[in-house]
Amino acid sequence: MDDRRPEEINQPDIAAGMFLIDKPRGETSFSMVRHVRRLLRQKKVGHAGTLDPFATGLLIICAGRQATRMIDRCMAGKKVYTAVLQLGSETETMDPEGRIVRTAPVPNLSSEQITSCLEEFTGRMMQVPPPYSAVKYKGKPLYYYARKGIAVVKEPRQVEIYSLAVVDYDGDGHRLTIDVACSKGTYIRVLADDIGRKLGCGAHLSELRRLSSGGFTVEDSLPGDALSGPDAREILMQRMIPVDKLLAMLGEEENLRQ
Repeated sequence: MDDRRPEEINQPDIAAGMFLIDKPRGETSFSMVRHVRRLLRQKKVGHAGTLDPFATGLLIICAGRQATRMIDRCMAGKKVYTAVLQLGSETETMDPEGRIVRTAPVPNLSSEQITSCLEEFTGRMMQVPPPYSAVKYKGKPLYYYARKGIAVVKEPRQVEIYSLAVVDYDGDGHRLTIDVACSKGTYIRVLADDIGRKLGCGAHLSELRRLSSGGFTVEDSLPGDALSGPDAREILMQRMIPVDKLLAMLGEEENLRQ
């Protein structure tokens, strides 16, 4: 069913452009897309890079055919995250949404030991997509099989960790906060799991916030809760990046990478 007003039916790109949204914790990426679709009365809406419900931060949403055709280009740049690792426990999903499957005592870790560990994970590496992920196998996401107890192992993919930096370490709560700069397709929860194993105590990703993607930053984004207010459509339209400006921004970013 077409939910656009009659006068809008013959206007294929009512609001063609990009919107930068700061996704709140608890919302899915698709629920944010639904908010934008409802406000714009525009069916052609998609996001450039999923954030899990527990994660927050920059979510790039494109609306209109001209803009959604550029989603792949919007996803191509470097990603920057702040991640919190809970040391001493591993979960089945490698994040806070899964049940704990293993615990271990956390040794007294010095800042030198932590920094040395992180240095081993910088550079290019092969990473296997986790069982609880949206990567497709025979037309269905891996989490579909994982929830049924069916083991599916995908081929490892090359990713690159450009930098890892310690932000804070809470030795009492065993919570390690790090900044991660990485390539498209990197799973931060797999990285968290690997770091925990290297430290000898296990870990899972307990919090994640995306700070930037390519040349777009969370500082320039619209708070997600603004999409449900009485003036949401007007506020959203004021923050739209039109297609022509988006093309120029993507062109500048691509030139920098050459």
